[in-house]
Amino acid sequence: MTIPIRAGFITLLLVAHAAGSGETLDPAAMRAAAAYSRAHRGASFLVVQNGRTLFEEYPDGFGPNGARKIYSGTKAFWGLAALGAAQDGLLSFGEPVANSLSAWANDPRKSQITIRQLLDFSSGLEPAFFIQNTEGIDRDAIALSRSVVGEPGAVFTYGPSSLQAFYEVLKVKLRGERPTRFLERRVLSRLGLGPQRYLSDRAGNPLLATGFALTARQWAKLGQLVLAGGSPVVSSGSLAQCWRGSTANPAFAFGWWNNRAAPNGRELDIERMLDKKLAAQEWSGVCICRDAPPDLVGCIGSLGQRLYVSPSLQLVVVRHANGGSFSDGQFLRLLLAGARPG
Repeated sequence: MTIPIRAGFITLLLVAHAAGSGETLDPAAMRAAAAYSRAHRGASFLVVQNGRTLFEEYPDGFGPNGARKIYSGTKAFWGLAALGAAQDGLLSFGEPVANSLSAWANDPRKSQITIRQLLDFSSGLEPAFFIQNTEGIDRDAIALSRSVVGEPGAVFTYGPSSLQAFYEVLKVKLRGERPTRFLERRVLSRLGLGPQRYLSDRAGNPLLATGFALTARQWAKLGQLVLAGGSPVVSSGSLAQCWRGSTANPAFAFGWWNNRAAPNGRELDIERMLDKKLAAQEWSGVCICRDAPPDLVGCIGSLGQRLYVSPSLQLVVVRHANGGSFSDGQFLRLLLAGARPG
């Protein structure tokens, strides 16, 4: 995908209306969305539709070659590694984690946790956010020792511990190949990307929940994969696992948030909801933006990092930011306003 420079911008992706609508984004709407992004500490903004760059801007001055942290956007790449491993027959999402981690076999709750529940964060495993804050520990050992705070499958516990537990499962399944090498071979190289910032701990375990730094153009390649039905990494059937969600949170799976509850869903600030204590979080009927198409999906990273994709609009939007307040709903309403027939 060739993306010429157009202007400074914040990375974000979004979609307009029904599949096959043939609508394109209005230039004035993109300018309004860019102004909103800049006003909320946006660092880059990229809009690609039908394979064409419609808008590109880098207000932070680093330009198109400046890699920026995507925080939780990292999760979706490891989600693709999981999908690739399943497609290759290395694992099954419905199998108990205890089949690979014998230490969990005699725990009445941990023995019930499946690989899928680790990847959609419905395992009930205590999130343990503190393990992200230092590399001088064995993150995996700490994650595996966390208690289960809710019935597996019934509670959404977004945090690094579930993914670190999955990393241990993946090590067993790969039988000697390093999971980071598998990620590079099976996912990153197929996307034209190289090794990433793994933030390894003292035991050599990478941090799966965060760490990657990508340019807007690089992150947009993940959006193009969605538009291509998973190609060149996984099949469309495999990729569809990302949009299933769980009973605990229908809007999230494998590192991706979906907007399928729109237009009647409950629009909320996802980052703010994640900051609340588990007992105060409520994920039923959640959508990213009521006025965006229901097929809109996105990666949501801390401090305003965003990748939105809409197959019906053939649209990819990337936004990086340097913190600041930000509303997905408001941004997407500005961006999608006045869509006109292509």
